[in-house]
Amino acid sequence: MTKKFISNGIAAWCCFALAAQQQQDTTRLQILDEVVVSDSRFELKRENSGKTVIKIGVEELQRNQGRSVAEIINTKSGIEIAGSRGRDGAVLGVFARGGRGRQVLIIVDGVRVSDPSSFSLEYDLRLLATANVASIEIIKGAASTLYGTNAATAVINITTKGAAKEKMRGEFQSVFGTNQTAVDQNYNLSNFSNSARVSGTLNKFSYSTSFSNRYSEGLSAIVTPENEEDNFSNSSNDIRLGYQFSEKFNLVVYGNQTRLRSAFDESFGLMDAPYQFISDQDRIGASLRLKFANGGIYFNGAYTNYESESKSAFPGVFKARNYVGDLYGKYTFNDKLYTILGVNYLEDTAEFISDEKFTILDPYANLVFVSDFGLNINSGIRINNHSEYGSNLVYNINPSYTFKFNDRYIKLLSSFASSYITPSLTQLFGTFGANPNLDPEDNSTLEGGVEYAGNQFRVSGIYFNRKEENFVFFDGASSTYLNAANTIDAQGVELEMNWKPVNNLNLHFNYTFTERKGDSAIRIPKHKFNFLGSYSFSERTSGTISYTMTGERSDTDFNVFPFEEVPLDAFSVVNIYLQHQIIPNKLRCFLNLDNILNKEFTEVIGFTTRGRNIALGMNISL
Repeated sequence: MTKKFISNGIAAWCCFALAAQQQQDTTRLQILDEVVVSDSRFELKRENSGKTVIKIGVEELQRNQGRSVAEIINTKSGIEIAGSRGRDGAVLGVFARGGRGRQVLIIVDGVRVSDPSSFSLEYDLRLLATANVASIEIIKGAASTLYGTNAATAVINITTKGAAKEKMRGEFQSVFGTNQTAVDQNYNLSNFSNSARVSGTLNKFSYSTSFSNRYSEGLSAIVTPENEEDNFSNSSNDIRLGYQFSEKFNLVVYGNQTRLRSAFDESFGLMDAPYQFISDQDRIGASLRLKFANGGIYFNGAYTNYESESKSAFPGVFKARNYVGDLYGKYTFNDKLYTILGVNYLEDTAEFISDEKFTILDPYANLVFVSDFGLNINSGIRINNHSEYGSNLVYNINPSYTFKFNDRYIKLLSSFASSYITPSLTQLFGTFGANPNLDPEDNSTLEGGVEYAGNQFRVSGIYFNRKEENFVFFDGASSTYLNAANTIDAQGVELEMNWKPVNNLNLHFNYTFTERKGDSAIRIPKHKFNFLGSYSFSERTSGTISYTMTGERSDTDFNVFPFEEVPLDAFSVVNIYLQHQIIPNKLRCFLNLDNILNKEFTEVIGFTTRGRNIALGMNISL
């Protein structure tokens, strides 16, 4: 893609923004006051943030009740989650900015989550219950200076719900619906999910406990003539206890237990098979906040035990555990200089023939400068000290400049950042192909763009260019994991627009162009477009319509030998969501209509995708 195309595209997008702005209502909206946290760990107005941050708040989560976390994230620019449109239990592939899943870091309540026994240290998004999520922030681009290893293409920062302010509050949700393909529209009830949550605050003590489960049947993992059903179930238990010792000191401890069971088929040859994947995860953690004038000391830490089993043609039991601790201090000078000094500790252990582990100890520093005349700078460094490969320095510099015009602004932003990905324990010490001499993968990302925001309108255009070096791959000739000698180049453009033309109508558009060179870019669409429109018919009733176009891409066909890459056609999906408050703030019912045009498409070669499906649900708050 030429620079001329990029610059012309951004210019056209901004011209459209300025024209549309002339039509909007003059009532002030929260767009200008939106606060972002993840890119600096400080609450900064969006106009002072130089990174591309997407925030999914309470209102948007309510418009997506009954959908999975992966389905919600998949509607955002720069991200493609392969498998999210398939059968519940399908293995998900998270691709951001032309990268692979191991380059996306997922954080839950301030703690990175990943299974040390997995090949690529990816977190399984199937384990998260949407009903327990309070907000999601997505930082696109390299963020290793603040968040460490794997934060190369995106950080998905998920915050779960806290305790209610009342002495006791109960929240209950139940959803049931169909689970069918475009070819077999049987309308049987085959998909069920439930959640219950009780929380409250008693003087200085706060508490919450929740339970959620999801069960689906009716679909085969792989498209075969027999179409044997492969069932999926997931359950999660959470407890959180907090104590406010003073206005400045707060301590929270929590525990989580998640159980996942998923039947699957033979992907080599694409045959029905009675296979099953079992995953159990147990986590305990703590969060500490000690605030003082202009700053504070913060700690997030957790211990997690992982145990999974694959009952298949290549059976195996996988056990692992990890400790994560992040201690940092924040201080603000005159509301202009925001500083962070911290240290992060990670210990991963996995069971192979014997226990193998590595440790990472990372000191880091970050600084944000917000001037009176429009200049903003976000910069930082991190020294990664790994027990196997030694020390590695990463850094970022992220300047931006904001031109303010009364109740609107234009922001120019740019960024250059390095990041790294540590080899997994499986790659270093596993029972097949391990190589203890692997080096970490190096990534560098350059981006630049412009954002315009008015009272009811915001539009942005971002260009990114990313390089991967030393990426780890499995060499079939030597049956060993190796560092690649070549470089991967990924570049693209992300365009976004949020517009409220009238008080009860919200419109959102985003488009992503992605180009990856240097290896096969399987399952990464070159073009992707999302549209979402929400309308409030009254104070009690609202509706949302969404449209997604996923462009052409390639995939590997494992049904033939030797394996070959084949092109996949573009496809589009239209969804509708309706909700009505029967009793305001007490009883809400909602209806999901997914793929209402019943489009048949292929997301991953040989694997089942869903056709038109209907789900009904209700929320009760007491």
